[in-house]
Amino acid sequence: MDILAALKREEAKLQKQADTVRAAIKILAGRVTSSGKRIGRKKRVMSAAARARIGKATKARWAKLRAEKAKH
Repeated sequence: MDILAALKREEAKLQKQADTVRAAIKILAGRVTSSGKRIGRKKRVMSAAARARIGKATKARWAKLRAEKAKH
């Protein structure tokens, strides 16, 4: 039965190592700390009005470019 006990100890050791590796992968892949917080900058939130202004300005910029291209 000594072999069985040794195998169980080895299994527990390998399980602990696997858990450590999984945690490292999770941290590196998701850029998340062990407490679950994101690493780096916070996600920026933009209002609908701001998105609309940016969209309107972009459309105007492209319209101007197309108008200049049509002249030539």
